[in-house]
Amino acid sequence: MHVTRRRLVGVLGGGTALACTSPALTADLLATPRQTRGPFYPLELPLDQDNDLTVVAGNADTAKGQVLDVAGTLRDERGVPLSGVRIEIWQVNAFGRYHHPHDSQNKPWDPGFQGFGHTLTDEQGRYRFRTVRPVAYPGRAPHIHFSLGDRRFETLYTQMYIAGAPENADDFLLRRIASRRARDSLIVELVPASAGPASLQGRFDIVLGQTVLSREPG
Repeated sequence: MHVTRRRLVGVLGGGTALACTSPALTADLLATPRQTRGPFYPLELPLDQDNDLTVVAGNADTAKGQVLDVAGTLRDERGVPLSGVRIEIWQVNAFGRYHHPHDSQNKPWDPGFQGFGHTLTDEQGRYRFRTVRPVAYPGRAPHIHFSLGDRRFETLYTQMYIAGAPENADDFLLRRIASRRARDSLIVELVPASAGPASLQGRFDIVLGQTVLSREPG
């Protein structure tokens, strides 16, 4: 059955096994490491900025590249789900170029790729995005930028990396994380999608540490 754009936007995790189960509470969750926001956060947010980056409103073309469903759960270190948190993502298109005026690479612009999107976590802390598999950028391993913002805490910026990408070994931001366990928590295995138009799916669970939750937003 075809999964429409509105259905993806309106239902967090419905129809994907990645986000339909809330993990059990635990006292030993590892806080997701901070990463830099980077230079390519949009200067101006696009008019179309929902959680399906593979289709742009008013454009008949769909995004080039392998369609990827990314889903997960946002919790604190005690395992308590955090609802109503705005999650933003942005990344390069399938050709390795950001939709940003400061990315001057001689690589194609993909008008069918949204480049940026956002969603809110549901009552169980779940979120979901449809995007394309990121590719390497000069000097960087394939990654997706994440921003988590809420009036209850300081904004957390982090990045999701792809398991098996050869560039991971030399990525300076990933290597900067001293703890192997913390570093591995940002690396996500992609597997064939079980249903829908996506060809790949991956689960990226995010844990807000107490150092983030104890700070007021600036």
